[in-house]
Amino acid sequence: MHRIGLDFEKLKYPHNGLYTFCIQLGQRLLQLKADDEQLCYYLPAGFNEFKGDFKKMPYKWYHRYAFNPSEMDIWHAVHQTGNVWPRKQAKKTILTIHDLNFLFEPNKSKAEKSRSLQAIQRQADETDRIVAISQFTLNTIQEYIKVPKSKCSIIYQGSEIKEFTGFDAPQYRPAVPFLFSIGMILPKKNFHVLPRLLEHNDYELLIAGKTQGDYFRKIEEEAAKYGVSSRVKLLGSISDEEKYWYYKNCKAFMFPSVAEGFGAPVVEAMHFGKPVFLSDKTSLPEIGGDAAYYFKQFDNEHMQQVLEQGLTHYASNNPAGAIQQHAQKFSWDTNAREYMKLYRSLY
Repeated sequence: MHRIGLDFEKLKYPHNGLYTFCIQLGQRLLQLKADDEQLCYYLPAGFNEFKGDFKKMPYKWYHRYAFNPSEMDIWHAVHQTGNVWPRKQAKKTILTIHDLNFLFEPNKSKAEKSRSLQAIQRQADETDRIVAISQFTLNTIQEYIKVPKSKCSIIYQGSEIKEFTGFDAPQYRPAVPFLFSIGMILPKKNFHVLPRLLEHNDYELLIAGKTQGDYFRKIEEEAAKYGVSSRVKLLGSISDEEKYWYYKNCKAFMFPSVAEGFGAPVVEAMHFGKPVFLSDKTSLPEIGGDAAYYFKQFDNEHMQQVLEQGLTHYASNNPAGAIQQHAQKFSWDTNAREYMKLYRSLY
């Protein structure tokens, strides 16, 4: 019996990209495992979302000090900031690195960045395989961490948006065409540059996502600066039904983030054939490809020009089908199959 352990402890934090990654990978692996394979999921106590045949390993607070899954043939640390790391106690280990975003965050000190890099370097030294979720992430890893190329591979994240075709009751219903964005309300998401896009039109701007810290105040300050406060709505966390409705009905999707390892909301918006406007930073040009429009800088004139020209191009060329086709490159089924192939290569 081949035993494959996965660290899904981060499922205790819902409504973010890592939660989605864990849910999608864990459920799909259950559909792919062979009779001689046992999946062992390290989970928060009380988590019961997975359906299928697996062994549950409940999270304990003291595991960060003593954790020994020595019976595992494979141990997959699905994120570089996990609380447990089995060193060489498992027979083979895999580490997925989603991003090194802290390197690009201006509010991080050199000392903080150095400590974080040292921690990841230790993990990289002790693991058998490293998986990056994009070419950009892999390039960043190889620039800042000493790791052999032969140890590294890329497995793109997937994307899936749940369909709720009969849903028509969002918590907030705009009365005019609106621009939409979603993500944790954090400085690296760069949401505060978006209110200036409302200066010469009647659009509303809707930003969904859980608020952390006081960054939301900067968004509000920018909205007030341009006299558009009444048209900027911070929605907080939203349901899957509401997310579906806002993607489906928005005029365009905006994602000006300056630090992304992948950028799942971009692919979700493309699922609907929507025009997407992204920053040209970190992984976003790789994910958006030729199917997106890009802000190369964040001054008023440039951003407004990109938005206006992009919407004109979209209306004239009707590229919705090509945009949807581009989104299909990023599948959770493909993601799970690639991970299972990797596990089996290490038996």
